[in-house]
Amino acid sequence: MATLFRDRLPQLDGRLFLTDGGQETTFVFHDGLALPEFAAFDLLRRDGGEAHLAAYYRSYAAIAAHDRVGLILEAPTWRASSDWGQRLGYAPQALDAANRRAIALLAHLRDELRGSLGLDAVVISGCVGPRGDGYKPGQLMSAVEAERYHRRQIESFSQGDADIISAMTMNYVEEALGIARAARRAGMPVAISFTVETDGRLPTGQTLRAAIEHVDNETGGYPIYYMINCAHPVHIERALDGGLWQNRLRGLRANASAKSHAELDQATELDSGNPAEFGRQYAHLKQRLPQLNVLGGCCGTDTRHVASVAAECAGLFAG
Repeated sequence: MATLFRDRLPQLDGRLFLTDGGQETTFVFHDGLALPEFAAFDLLRRDGGEAHLAAYYRSYAAIAAHDRVGLILEAPTWRASSDWGQRLGYAPQALDAANRRAIALLAHLRDELRGSLGLDAVVISGCVGPRGDGYKPGQLMSAVEAERYHRRQIESFSQGDADIISAMTMNYVEEALGIARAARRAGMPVAISFTVETDGRLPTGQTLRAAIEHVDNETGGYPIYYMINCAHPVHIERALDGGLWQNRLRGLRANASAKSHAELDQATELDSGNPAEFGRQYAHLKQRLPQLNVLGGCCGTDTRHVASVAAECAGLFAG
C-alpha cells in the first residue's frame, strides 16, 4: 500500500485543489456510454473501461498541471455500495474487488501524473454515494443503519491507497452521520458533501447549517471538512447566512444547470449551462467562503467548467 496523504491531507493547507466534473453525465451524454443505474464503476469490468476512465482523469490532471495547483482524484464509486451493486449483478466479494480496483487505478495514475506532469499533490478519494436516489431522500435510515450499510465500502477503501473518504450528494443528515461514524471506525478522514434544493435547503427541508452542526455535534467534529455538490451556485448561495459554521465548508462541486433536482430528474438532454459564467460564480462564492479551496463540478460539468473555475479562482489564492 502506498498511501501518501491519509495522515496529512495537503488540501488542508489552503492551496487550490481541483477535482473532476460530472463523471456520469460526461460518460453518458458526451461519450455515449451506457451506464446502468448511473454507475461509473461498472466500466471497470468492461473491455476498455479502465482506459476510458484513465483518459477522463488525465484530462483534469492537465488543467491542474497548467495552473500549477493540487488535484483530487475522485474514485468512480458513487454507486458502488451494496444495494446498487446487487441491481447490477455484483456479488458482495465482486463489489469489494471493484472498489479496490477503482482505488488501485487511481494510485497507478497518481504515480504516472507525478512523473509526466510534475503534479506533487495528488490526493486519492474513495467516493461514497447515497444508498437511495441522490436527488430525493426516499426511504430514510437511522444513523446506526447508515453506518452499518456503508461500512463495507469504506473498509474496502481503507485497505487500499485511498487518502480520504468523500461522501457525495448527502440529502439527509442521518446518512451523513452514519458515514462519518463508519469512516472514524475505519480510521479514515472523511469529507461530507451535502446537496441542496433551489431554496438552499436539504431535500428534507433542513438548513445546511443545521445539518453540518448536527454531524459535528454528534461526532465531535470528526469530518475533516464539508462540501456542497449537485446544486447550482445560485442555489448554494441561498444556503449561506454568514455564520461561523461556514468555515467548515472547504469543497464545492456544483451543477452546470440552474434547474431544480426534479427538473433534472426528468431531463432527456444535458444542460451544460455557461462554463464561463460558472467560473465567475465560483469566484463569487470563494469571496463569501474564504476556506473554500477544493473545487470541481457535478452534473452537466466537464473540463470546460473546471478550466473556467481554475482561471477565475487561481488568483484568489496566495502563494
